[in-house]
Amino acid sequence: MSTKSTKPEEKGFFEKVKETIEELWDGTKDKAEDIKDTAEDTYDNIKEKAGDTVEGIKEKTSDAIEGIKKKVTTNKPAATRKTATVKKTIGDKATSTAAKAKTAVSDAKTKAESKAKEITAKAKEEVTHAKKAAADVKVKADTKVKAATEKVKAEAASARKTGTAKTTKAKSATGTKKKTSAAH
Repeated sequence: MSTKSTKPEEKGFFEKVKETIEELWDGTKDKAEDIKDTAEDTYDNIKEKAGDTVEGIKEKTSDAIEGIKKKVTTNKPAATRKTATVKKTIGDKATSTAAKAKTAVSDAKTKAESKAKEITAKAKEEVTHAKKAAADVKVKADTKVKAATEKVKAEAASARKTGTAKTTKAKSATGTKKKTSAAH
């Protein structure tokens, strides 16, 4: 006859707790990575949009300058007096447009960085909560194990006392029987 059990082995309490903690930890890590990836994608998208805006502004200003140059060459006698004013105006517009573009880029970058910081902070907070929950589960498990151990010890001690008392009674009863049979 085989000594192997046909029943599947059941996991112990601590193994179940350990698996639960591992599942919580893995889930938290996955969520933090997803949030980080989302933040990076958002930052890259904003960066690309800001770059496209700057390029568009540069193209518009260069087109405007070319258009003004064409007008100046066709109307050279009348334009000679206005050339200095137009150049100054174009220079001012180009400077202000470039400043606006730089401001837009820096604003977009600042927003992306703040969003990334918020997401990172939120992920850290979730990890902290998960760690606290795991610690609480461990403390509860330890408490239950201690209580069960104490109960088993108490039962074992009472069983020993009961067993010792029965043994003592049995010995004294046997001794009394021996004495009475010796007297007969």
